[in-house]
Amino acid sequence: MYMKYKIDIQKQFLFVSILLLLFSITSVFAQKEPQYTQYMYNIGSFNPAYVGSVESPEISAAYRAQWIDIDGAPRTIRLGANLPFQNEKMGLGINIINDQIGPLTQTFLDIAYSYQVKVTDETKLSFGIDAGGSFLNVDFSKGTFENPGEPILDRETVNKFYPTVGAGLFMYGNQWYLGASIPNFLTESVYNEDVATVVEDKIQFNFVGGYVFNLSEGLKFKPAFLINSLQGAPVNINVSTNFLIKDVFTAGVSYRVDNAFSGLAGFQISNTMYVGYSYDYNTNLLGDFNSGSHEFILKFYLGRSSNTNRTNKSSNKGESQNAKGKPKQIDTPRFF
Repeated sequence: MYMKYKIDIQKQFLFVSILLLLFSITSVFAQKEPQYTQYMYNIGSFNPAYVGSVESPEISAAYRAQWIDIDGAPRTIRLGANLPFQNEKMGLGINIINDQIGPLTQTFLDIAYSYQVKVTDETKLSFGIDAGGSFLNVDFSKGTFENPGEPILDRETVNKFYPTVGAGLFMYGNQWYLGASIPNFLTESVYNEDVATVVEDKIQFNFVGGYVFNLSEGLKFKPAFLINSLQGAPVNINVSTNFLIKDVFTAGVSYRVDNAFSGLAGFQISNTMYVGYSYDYNTNLLGDFNSGSHEFILKFYLGRSSNTNRTNKSSNKGESQNAKGKPKQIDTPRFF
């Protein structure tokens, strides 16, 4: 009975994954939101439905330096928090992202809310919305421009604020997850402004998924994908494979189609802290002009005891005992 159920779950995951992939490729899109190679640890930054799916509060910080050696190349800093409610149905999330590209700096701030329902005993579906805004600053005194006679360049700086409203879905089980989201519906707020000559905002679709295969007691295989879809440009497809060793070390590779190969590594410093690093090597023409991209992530799990063994297998339901003898739920593999 268990084997039949496990096979059904795998078929369900594969079927939905193929549907999401086909839906994305039928459109002509690309990536516009800040880019992450370690997207599997940053899902809350682009899908508000994720924030209530974690089993304990967590805070994360990420830094990405893209295309080293190119002046004005993107630099991204993200601070985020995912805060599940004790009723296990709702959650809140906070995102602060600073994205700098040449003379343009954008700071995103939003608050997310999610509500989840049980689909089966092992599967939950979470609905999420977020609201906030983007502070846009363009300093034309930085750098040189191909058309210096443009009227907007007569202004030394442009400072604008525009609101953002997004939504997402996130379905997950003990060993898999699938999500879809739109970071911002309010693209019209940028048009009819002089800033539209600098930033053309369009609706972006994000699709993410992953699965955890237990190869042995001390080894897990974790493939994942992220698809970014933006009208008017090619699809941005990311595929990654990670191995989790003894629930402590993570190592893997990632491929961004027609863009870059990446190496990923991570270490669970303690039960409450994780640190990760990735390096990208461009496979397109940009590879001849830069030394790659570096990305760091640091995560804190606030609800975990520092001496709790997450791999405790005394219970078939994945529970361990806390200091008071009460069951303590262990985070599922997708969040390692």
